[in-house]
Amino acid sequence: MKGGRSGLRRLLYQAALSAARFNPALSEFAKRLRAKGKPHKVVLIAVARKLIVLANSLLVKNAVWTPTI
Repeated sequence: MKGGRSGLRRLLYQAALSAARFNPALSEFAKRLRAKGKPHKVVLIAVARKLIVLANSLLVKNAVWTPTI
């Protein structure tokens, strides 16, 4: 059984794949989860959730993303 909007779900999954590999902060987060033994898809969904929280925070603050690392 699937829920939510499939287009958005696919977009977030692809963004999480890229972020887990190339974004320094999210890459470190993904590595920590993998080190704890989490399955690959669980890690990707956690990264996707972080992306949603980050995007929401930027929208609320009317801010632009600036990398911290």
